[in-house]
Amino acid sequence: MALASFKDLVIDAADAPRAAAFWAAVLGLEAKTLDDGDLLLTGATAQHAIWVNEVPEPMTVKQRVHLDVQAGSVDDVLALGATPLDLDTFRWKVLRDPEGGELCVFEREVVPAYRLYEVVVDAREPERIATWWSDALGARVEHEAEWSAVVSIPGAPFEALVFQRVPEPKTVKNRIHWDVAVDDLELLTGDGASVLRAQDDEIAWTVMADPEGNEFCAFAR
Repeated sequence: MALASFKDLVIDAADAPRAAAFWAAVLGLEAKTLDDGDLLLTGATAQHAIWVNEVPEPMTVKQRVHLDVQAGSVDDVLALGATPLDLDTFRWKVLRDPEGGELCVFEREVVPAYRLYEVVVDAREPERIATWWSDALGARVEHEAEWSAVVSIPGAPFEALVFQRVPEPKTVKNRIHWDVAVDDLELLTGDGASVLRAQDDEIAWTVMADPEGNEFCAFAR
């Protein structure tokens, strides 16, 4: 039984309007400014939603969560405001978004309307944390030598949540995270998640961390 279901994605940005415009164009979403000033990218379903939150701190270290996107050409993404980081080493192109965060572009002959391909997370123990998330989300897990992927996530509008092996530990708050919906928080905490901030008068969700310290927000169904 799944302990949670995928809800949406969240991106922190020092310049939220600029980041929202960039990611909306890259991913094929519509950017909206809500009455309370929040920035929301919307698509075909509620799970396509991406919240862009303004934060005071700039990016200072390599981000441990990044997005893989699909495009007809890397030049299309560069024209939207990305800058090149590594265009030659891999079969994909590594760029920086306007905030300096990494993203990978996979060039396709046929480009889907919604262009998010994968969410990629650095991990010390990819097998362990991918298995944890596959159990939590009621999905399947696939293991390779240096990465493990959570696939067939119910409701998720992207192909996989990929955990790739890195030697360094997590040191700062992730600038990209995902939200989940839950029936019982204690099922997650009993399985290894921790509560960073409980729901209170200011927030209608619980801020949590998975067993490797990756932040996520849990919303009661």
